Amino acid sequence: MLLVKNVSKVYDNKKKAVDNLSLEIKKGEIIGFIGPNGAGKTTTIRMITGIIAPTQGTIEINGIDISKEPVGAKKNFTFVPDHPTIFDAVKGIDYLNFIADIHEVPIQQRKERIERFTKAFQIYDALTQTINSYSHGMKQKLLVSGALLPNPNLFILDEPMVGLDPHSAKILKDIMRDHCQKGGTVFFSSHVLEVVENLCHRVAIIHRGKLIACDTLENIKKNSTATLEEIFLEMTKDE
Repeated sequence: MLLVKNVSKVYDNKKKAVDNLSLEIKKGEIIGFIGPNGAGKTTTIRMITGIIAPTQGTIEINGIDISKEPVGAKKNFTFVPDHPTIFDAVKGIDYLNFIADIHEVPIQQRKERIERFTKAFQIYDALTQTINSYSHGMKQKLLVSGALLPNPNLFILDEPMVGLDPHSAKILKDIMRDHCQKGGTVFFSSHVLEVVENLCHRVAIIHRGKLIACDTLENIKKNSTATLEEIFLEMTKDE
């Protein structure tokens, strides 16, 4: 579903933000992507989603190279960024219909999905209000609802739980599980290691731009009784 092969990103200051990273994610998997601040998580996600181009390497989504066929690749995923930056002079319902139009979601399906997701996230009654009146959490819920509308093969989420109340976070986790049970794929970053430990099939750990682990939690622990948090801190500590 998602193939990242020998990808690096070098910025103008010559610093390698991502260093020769390779990662393969298959259908039906939830992959947690974790690392310290500045480790390269968001840069990696921005390359995967086509926001920035890699300096080297290839990225394929459902077999489509995003550098060569960006529109075709982007039809296979939706993305929720780490900050709910959104054009906020429009109403919530207009934003959702705009997203549905881009992804060519049929009218009846979009109505049903908009109602289902926004009621679940408790923002349905606010859809007729302009987004600039929304709280940070409401904007995050709107972005997540919009990402769910097309029901894509791949969900890519950068810190999706930030700004969500416990009720909405639980709903999102249930949606992620259900999506994967139906053959979909979820790739998300998080600093909430407890969520990653309880939700993911595999965990990918990045440190100083390099992928230092990508495996099931059981294999990463290697029969240890330590928590993911303890293992993560040990693997990413500075000498």
